[in-house]
Amino acid sequence: MEKYFSYDYTGAPFELFGAAHLAALFALILIAYGLMCFKNSSEATRKKVRVTLGIFLWINESVWHIWNAAWGHWNVQTMLPLNACSILIWLSGFMLIFRKYTIYEFAYFMGIGGAIQYLTTPDLGIYGFPHLRYFQTFLSHGILLISAVYMTVVEGFRPTWKSFLRVAIGLNIYMALIYPINVWLGSNYLFVNGKPATASLLDLLPAWPIYILYMEALGFITFLILYLPFIAKDWRAKTTRI
Repeated sequence: MEKYFSYDYTGAPFELFGAAHLAALFALILIAYGLMCFKNSSEATRKKVRVTLGIFLWINESVWHIWNAAWGHWNVQTMLPLNACSILIWLSGFMLIFRKYTIYEFAYFMGIGGAIQYLTTPDLGIYGFPHLRYFQTFLSHGILLISAVYMTVVEGFRPTWKSFLRVAIGLNIYMALIYPINVWLGSNYLFVNGKPATASLLDLLPAWPIYILYMEALGFITFLILYLPFIAKDWRAKTTRI
């Protein structure tokens, strides 16, 4: 049993789009579907669901930090909650428990976009099913995505064009702040100081800092795609009134 918590895991490695990967994605879809069924529930019931999801996000992310610390691999260069998904996991707990719309705006655009990308191509390496890392990764990013969808479908939140603008500006300010922090710590959060040391999709892009412009463009397109359902909804509402 202890091997499933080990750092040097000797079991089967993670296989991209293998059976375990597809099973995890299917399980998250089932969880999302089940949670959407609370749409017509009472506020008291919905609050219990939100609080449960929020606390789960915090506990699951804490397990990730405790596991790394236990094996002596926790460090400020890689483990601070400064990457987009990491900080949004902690903030989404507050969003769920206290129904914070300001956090929701970032969770919707950045959380859904980032989580989908990571769930599609998770960087799990040797940690295949049923290692702790396998479960922790899919649950952290999966519940992050589901939380934003839950607040949209069940709680009735929705982004606006102002949300789009606030998130775009806020993300750029955050990236500007992260750059000197990376220089100070010798880290590379958000990959704003250079491409990752391991192989990644960024290898297909030009050298630093030009690839950051490509990342900005990709982010803009992702945000726009995520906002398309609301563009269509507003257009239909407008034409109906006419």
